[in-house]
Amino acid sequence: MREAWVRWLEETLGEEVERCRPVGGGCSHSAWALELAGGGRVFVKTNQARLLPVLEAEMEGLLALGEAAAAELVVPRPLHCALAGSQSLLVIDWLDLNPGGAGSGAAGAAADESDLAWEAAGAALARLHRRSASSGSQGFGWPRDNYIGSTPQPNRWSQDWGRFFAEQRLGPQLKFAESSGRRLKGSRKLLEFTPQWLNGHGAVPCLVHGDLWGGNAARMAPGSIAPGSAGVALFDPAVYRGDREVDLAMAQLFGGFPPAFFSGYEGEWPRPAGHSRRRRLYDLYHLLNHANLFGGGYWGQAQALIDELVA
Repeated sequence: MREAWVRWLEETLGEEVERCRPVGGGCSHSAWALELAGGGRVFVKTNQARLLPVLEAEMEGLLALGEAAAAELVVPRPLHCALAGSQSLLVIDWLDLNPGGAGSGAAGAAADESDLAWEAAGAALARLHRRSASSGSQGFGWPRDNYIGSTPQPNRWSQDWGRFFAEQRLGPQLKFAESSGRRLKGSRKLLEFTPQWLNGHGAVPCLVHGDLWGGNAARMAPGSIAPGSAGVALFDPAVYRGDREVDLAMAQLFGGFPPAFFSGYEGEWPRPAGHSRRRRLYDLYHLLNHANLFGGGYWGQAQALIDELVA
C-alpha cells in the first residue's frame, strides 16, 4: 500500500509516482527519490507532522539562498512544503550530483577540473556574501527563528554582532547543555568575553548558509552544469544574516572542502586579520550543537575549546 504522502504528492503534481526509493545522507529526516511517470524526478524529505516548521524553515532558506546565488551556485528549488496525513514533507528539485560530497577525491585531469570547480564555487560564495551585504538589512538575524539541524536557532534582529553571537548562538546551546546536566567550565566568562572580542572585528551582516559543512555541498554531475555556473550545489541551509566568516569556519571545521575552495574565496574577498582566532569561536557553536544532539566526544571537544578561548 502506498504511503499517504505519496498519494498526496501524486494529486498535487498531477502525475503518477512510478518509483519511490529511500536515499541516505540525512540524520533528521527520511529522504526519498521519486521517479515520476513523465520522466522527471523529485527529492522529498518527510518527518512527523509536528516537525513541519523545521521543513518550512528549510524551504525559506533554500529560496533566500537561491535568489542570492543567482546562477553561479546551484541551489535546489523547493516545490512544496505541506502536511500529508501524519507526515510533513518538503519536495525539492532533483539534483544530479557527483558521488560523494565536497571531499570526494579525483586524480589527474579530473582533479584539475575538480579544483577549478571548487575554486569557482569559493569565489561565487564570496560574491554572494558581498552582494547580500550591500542589499541592506535590519542587522544581524533573520525574520523568523529557524533550525540548525533539528535544534531551534533564534534569530532576533540585532545591530550588535558580538551580542548576537553570544546571546543567540552560544548562549542557547549552553542552556541546552545545562538542561541535560552538562555544565561546561568557563562558559560564563566566555559569554562575557564574546561581545567585546567580536565587536572589534567590524563584521557586516551578510546572508550566510549557516550550516556549510562538506555534506551540504557537492559538485554537479557532468552534463548537468548550466552555463555560467561553478557546477557546485549548496543545500540544507540554516540561513541568517551574520558574519560571512561563519560559513568559512564551518567549511573548515569538519573537513570536506578542498583548498581550492578557500583560495577561490580569498581571491575574491579576503578575510581580515584575526579570522583564524575568530574561527575557533565560531567553531564552538557547531561543536556545542553536535554535543547537544549526539553527545559522545563532542562534549570533550567543546570543553577543550572553551578552555582555549578563555585562557
